[in-house]
Amino acid sequence: MHDIRLIRDDPAAFDVIMARRGLEPVAAQILALDEERRALTTRLQEAQSRRNEASKAIGKAMGQGDTETAEALKAEVAELKKTMPDLEDQDRSVAKRLEDMMLALPNVLDPSVPDGESEEDNVYLREWGEKPNFDFDPQEHADMAPALGMDFETAARISGARFTFLRGDMARLHRALGQFMLDNNTQHHGFTECNPPLLINEEAGYGTGQLPKFGEDLFRTTDNRLLISTSEMVLGNSFREQLFAEEDFPMRLTALTPCFRSEAGSAGRDTRGFIRQHQFEKVEMIVASLPEKAEEELDRITAVAEGLLQKLGLHYRVMALCSGDMGAAMMKTYDLEVWLPGQGAYREISSCSNGGTYQPRRMNARYRPEGSKKSEYFHLLNGSGLAVGRTLVAIIENYQQADGSVIVPEVLHPYIGGVTKLEPRD
Repeated sequence: MHDIRLIRDDPAAFDVIMARRGLEPVAAQILALDEERRALTTRLQEAQSRRNEASKAIGKAMGQGDTETAEALKAEVAELKKTMPDLEDQDRSVAKRLEDMMLALPNVLDPSVPDGESEEDNVYLREWGEKPNFDFDPQEHADMAPALGMDFETAARISGARFTFLRGDMARLHRALGQFMLDNNTQHHGFTECNPPLLINEEAGYGTGQLPKFGEDLFRTTDNRLLISTSEMVLGNSFREQLFAEEDFPMRLTALTPCFRSEAGSAGRDTRGFIRQHQFEKVEMIVASLPEKAEEELDRITAVAEGLLQKLGLHYRVMALCSGDMGAAMMKTYDLEVWLPGQGAYREISSCSNGGTYQPRRMNARYRPEGSKKSEYFHLLNGSGLAVGRTLVAIIENYQQADGSVIVPEVLHPYIGGVTKLEPRD
């Protein structure tokens, strides 16, 4: 959500900002609706004021015995009562059109974000570790994992495509990863663990920006609630409609939740294996930050996600997303891409972003700076720490052995009952 006063002050500058997102000029349309709405609001206020004045004048005229004036005033009030509902309807309609247009706009981009059209234009920043060497041809997880307990066929019979049924030590390893990530975030990095609802109302969906743009990617219940596509939707909305003190910041929340996505816009992408599922688990990090500390907090959550990959011994690289690959609600994003030797490619395993004031504006979440009477919007940041399923895939492909077994990283041994290796079933 944007401050319309900034668009009024410099519409040309706003169009330049949106052009970096690939949008055609929109300021003129917004300002035309804004002017129409303000004119209607003024007319409505004037009509209400006149009705109140005329109503009071009726009693005065009657008291003075001036029935002619009183009848004229009554007629005027009656006419105002007839026309005002129409003005109110017009006012609501224009206000809704303006709100819808504003809600559909993406966030501004941080000046440091590189220009580009797609992921091909993202900028390499750094990497950690080395690609593993094998004395055999490494397999993709989709080919070898079924023998280890990653059951695609049963899930397909029960639920359809893009669901997976995990069994035995594969299920234990998946659970272990989530617990390891939560413990890391809470015990070493000051995050508060949360167990939030998995269903939200539409208002919350608009609050974090999944609506209206990504409505097709969300599952809905029969009573019009939404299954979360990320716990960002609930953790972020936990700040909505609240006023905080400067001393409350930073506020850091983390949660391990199932997430649900229809993948409406990804036909044909990652149809094999465990990479792109309708149901998956993710550990999310949410940070509410003072604006002047937001860049520092972005670096911090990125470092937390990197630290998890380092403890797991997984080679990865960090990419700065370009303007054309940026999420609509974010102003700056770093992607962590893990190396998958079976695929011979890097795949995203975490995105760490600063959304600025975009989401707090939509949620009316504010803070009052110390010594100020005026409230302001804080910054809201989010990051995956990490996507559990993709981390499981990375372990399978990076720690695979020639006999089809998979070595369990040492840091996970306490979480999986001392199991050190996943063995293929006969």
